[in-house]
Amino acid sequence: MKLVRYGAAGQERPGLIDAEGRLRDLSAHVPDIAGTALLPESLERLNALDVTGLPLVDGTPRTGACVGAVGKLVCVGLNYSDHAAESGLPVPTEPVLFMKATSSIVGPYDDVEIPRGSTKTDWEVELGIVIGKPAKYVSEADALSHVAGYCVVNDVSEREFQIERGGQWDKGKGCDTFGPLGPWLVTSDEVKDPQDLHMWLEVDGKRFQDGSTRTMIFGVKHLVSYISRFMSLQPGDIISTGTPPGVGLGQKPPLYLKAGQTMRLGIDGLGEQRQTTVQG
Repeated sequence: MKLVRYGAAGQERPGLIDAEGRLRDLSAHVPDIAGTALLPESLERLNALDVTGLPLVDGTPRTGACVGAVGKLVCVGLNYSDHAAESGLPVPTEPVLFMKATSSIVGPYDDVEIPRGSTKTDWEVELGIVIGKPAKYVSEADALSHVAGYCVVNDVSEREFQIERGGQWDKGKGCDTFGPLGPWLVTSDEVKDPQDLHMWLEVDGKRFQDGSTRTMIFGVKHLVSYISRFMSLQPGDIISTGTPPGVGLGQKPPLYLKAGQTMRLGIDGLGEQRQTTVQG
């Protein structure tokens, strides 16, 4: 299934995309694409529905973040060896973890704000793992049974705030609008191999990132298992798994976003995002 949330910000309704690419309403069956609606038994019930009997949604409503009421947005840094190299940093021996504020989450086509005082706002296309079953001290062998599905994440980052302003990375990662999610939550049964997904990102039509989840240092199974050793993962939590090379920081000379630019990014089978940058 391709699950979506649509409607005005803060008033999103649950839906799904049918085989013909049409938006259908799910609000008679779940209150939101969030929390307990992502448990395996709930997804099984949704999957058993007669999709042709679900109401079609008229018009072209706004697409919201594909998961609502996210409890945690856990991110993995430097998880592609070639991205670590372009950042001038050593390849990690264990996953580097940081949190992205849930207030950064927006829809896949919403504007991205350049923060006040920013000179180094950057882009990062990433694979997001959506947790569907509580996970605590899970093994790698069992890790994928805790995954509801996957989505596209743009881990927008302000590099000066992240690297040059002291402390941890969070202040450069959690700005408002820095976490576009979606357009869809694609359930795991539709993703044959999360370690073989092409991913890309363009700015104003120029392709900067063109990679694959094949080159992750730590794969999906390892990340779910590893993170669950340090914190429990709950339905609706999201793990953003790192980015391939081609970020603005890695250009020679470095290149950063300005207001009025357009980012377009996607992952095979998981859809595309498009954002315009505006001054915050």
